[in-house]
Amino acid sequence: MRYFKYTNPEVLKVTLVITMVLASVISNAQQQQQQQQQQQHQVISIGIHADPTISWFSTDISQVKSDGARPGFNFGVNFYNYFTRNYSFSTGISLMNAGGRLVSRDTTVLIFTNSSAKVLPGKPVIYKLQYLAFPLGLKLQTNQIGYVTFFSDLGFVPKIAISRRADIPSLNIYGENAVNELNIINLSYHITGGFEYSLGGSTALVFGIDFDNNFLDITKDTGKQPKDIVSQKIVSFRFGVNF
Repeated sequence: MRYFKYTNPEVLKVTLVITMVLASVISNAQQQQQQQQQQQHQVISIGIHADPTISWFSTDISQVKSDGARPGFNFGVNFYNYFTRNYSFSTGISLMNAGGRLVSRDTTVLIFTNSSAKVLPGKPVIYKLQYLAFPLGLKLQTNQIGYVTFFSDLGFVPKIAISRRADIPSLNIYGENAVNELNIINLSYHITGGFEYSLGGSTALVFGIDFDNNFLDITKDTGKQPKDIVSQKIVSFRFGVNF
């Protein structure tokens, strides 16, 4: 069998040029395809949610303890800025009702706007807060599996208390203005997990659970009140729609 050991240099040059041109065309096509895919996913998605919540307090001293949880509600709007198919920055605004119950081993004097109240040992004080919350986070999600997409969202939640009230059932006090007892600003971290069920297009039902834990002290510790740090924990059950 005869082998060709010699090839015309001009043919080699032409072959090399054609190979380089084809490689360049393929590379440009792949880059354009990737850019188009990224552009398709660099969009803003909007979601609304209405979440039943359970919230409670925890303290750092044994003299003051939590006396149970309270139900609440969290309603809001979320915005998702996708920078790839599966990742987006998340933000939004929500109106959150939360609270908790505290009891002290000692007599405690609470200072309200126009009055004060002496709470006996073991008698609960029920705090009710209404926040404007501004979640900031990173959302990660899987590719769609059938109709379902699983996701997680984690980040921080600055909060401003627009209503701060207290109930003292033992003294028949309800809805007392507690701005002198409760701080107006708080900050928490949140972790959300769940799934989205596609209804077609970009519309999907959202189901999940969220855990929110405050960094900052809820109470001001005015007067001779115990110097404690009261943090708030909130569990929300996410029901929403994304568009």
